[in-house]
Amino acid sequence: MPQPIQLKDHEKDARLVRARVIVGGVAIFLLALVLVARMYHLQVTQYDYHSTLSENNRVHVQPIPPNRGLIFDRNGVIIADNRPSFSLTITRERTENLQDTLKTLVDILGLTEEDKAIFEKRMKQGRRPFEPVPIMFELSEEQIARIAVNQYRLNGVDVAAQFVRHYPLGEHFAHSVGYVGRINEAELKKLDPVAYSGTHHIGKTGVEKFYEDALHGTVGYEEVETNARGRVLRVLKRTEPVSGRDIVLSIDSKLQAAAETALAGRRGAIVAIQPSTGEVLAMVSQPAYDPNLFVTGISFKDYAALRDSEDRPLYNRVLRGLYPPGSTVKPAVAIAGLDAGVVTPASRVFDPGYYQLPNYDHKYRNWNRTGDGWVNLETAIMRSNDTYFYDLAHKLGIDRLHDYMSEFGFGQRVALDMFGEAEGLMPSRQWKRALRRQAWFPGETLILGIGQGYMQATPLQLAQMTALLANKGKWIRPHLAKTIDGKPPVDEDPMPDIKLKDPNNWNLVDYGMQQVVHGPRGTAHKVGATSVYRIAGKSGTAQVVAIKQGEKYNRSKLLERHRDHALFVGFAPADNPQIAVAVMVENGESGSGVAAPVLKAVTDAWLLDETGKLKPEYAPQATAEAPKP
Repeated sequence: MPQPIQLKDHEKDARLVRARVIVGGVAIFLLALVLVARMYHLQVTQYDYHSTLSENNRVHVQPIPPNRGLIFDRNGVIIADNRPSFSLTITRERTENLQDTLKTLVDILGLTEEDKAIFEKRMKQGRRPFEPVPIMFELSEEQIARIAVNQYRLNGVDVAAQFVRHYPLGEHFAHSVGYVGRINEAELKKLDPVAYSGTHHIGKTGVEKFYEDALHGTVGYEEVETNARGRVLRVLKRTEPVSGRDIVLSIDSKLQAAAETALAGRRGAIVAIQPSTGEVLAMVSQPAYDPNLFVTGISFKDYAALRDSEDRPLYNRVLRGLYPPGSTVKPAVAIAGLDAGVVTPASRVFDPGYYQLPNYDHKYRNWNRTGDGWVNLETAIMRSNDTYFYDLAHKLGIDRLHDYMSEFGFGQRVALDMFGEAEGLMPSRQWKRALRRQAWFPGETLILGIGQGYMQATPLQLAQMTALLANKGKWIRPHLAKTIDGKPPVDEDPMPDIKLKDPNNWNLVDYGMQQVVHGPRGTAHKVGATSVYRIAGKSGTAQVVAIKQGEKYNRSKLLERHRDHALFVGFAPADNPQIAVAVMVENGESGSGVAAPVLKAVTDAWLLDETGKLKPEYAPQATAEAPKP
């Protein structure tokens, strides 16, 4: 009979279960030991470390940006202040999905995809953890209300109140004071991240840029306790920020307005300097623009309109505009000739209406084609006689002419505190050989003697030359800041004074300049006829396009923007200089007819009282008589 088949071995199964239970129990025991050991390590051995880490997760240090220093004119008129504004900020660490949050914002506020692109760009800029990033400024009450109603949908989004830079006088000081703008990526890499924590704006141009360190201030901090979502529960400690230093400019807002009125909407530049101090009293570059557009971010459309404008409103003509100075430099050339001894006050040149180099047929024309006959130094300045100065430049030679004109500041930056100033160009033999690999020709020296050719100067350099003539060679760099936090600026690299062998030569040239305005044959005698004080001035015309040999200037054949620039420089009162002015009117054609009246309007605004009389403190110190040779 067959044996029955055993279907299940209960004893064997029991032994297997017991073995597995033992192995499982041992594994669980070992894992529990590991867990206990790990907990012991974290909670006992590394207690101090994790306690500090936990505290850091709970407590955050938030920067408090300082208020930017204010900017005033010399009479206390506010030019740049800070006004409260509500901005929209996002803290990335508190948002669940940044793209969804931005899309929700666009829908709620009724914005465009272009606005969303701007938001995304701003969120990509470098920042500290848990630091709110402002993406939209100057929110309206309606926008604030919409965000408040939808706050439950906008984790990480807040409306923050902050001070934003504001320029109450708008475009009137755009080129001198400049503006602040959002910190870009390139600037962010160069800035101290601690000093600029919480700060989103920086000076871009003008005084705002040059004095950024003084105006910015010192950042403050507060330690705050936050919950898991990053919301502030309470403030534990606060260190107040230190506001930026206030700056008082030397500019007079009333004189600035008078200068702009005198320019009458024409393209050009005006600089007025107080010779005895170097303080810039007015600085006009027209056309201008509203700097407030740049503070919180200018739109692409508005910037394109400014950038592409044929009138170039963004271009600072005072500091960056390079123009042939024309005959305005003749007083400085006269000083060079007298000091070098190549001419005397009595030296005469016959002017038939042109000048010729020995053994050359080319005729260098005088502006007066009929000529002025025999001309001495005084008459040459009064009549702006080109022939005399061709001859004088030839006698000086390019080397001496370059050296003397460089002493007046040409070919170099002259300002103490102006951002973006151009050097201009005072050519020399070495400059031409290095740049063009050519020798210097005698004819180039001649036209340099009347401020033409390669020479280029800014209106500021012309104003400084005029101030040096008024100061009889004493160098004081022009500057915009009168005081910074109550202290005047310091020139750490002063220019050497211009010392002449015979100081009386200053008086000789001074008198010639007075004859320009007050002499019966002076090129600007019409202006002098209506003046209650004496002006020492000099007219100039700068060619925009070249005129062929033998041809005459014909304005009707030229486009308006191809016509000559009009220039005039001068200081007044001539015997007690209180103001030195340089005027440049683009395509104005006549220095005496167009630029000279502008200069007189500026000096009148500074020197005359409300009744039209000379202010007593500006009365001349001596009568204006011709100096003795």
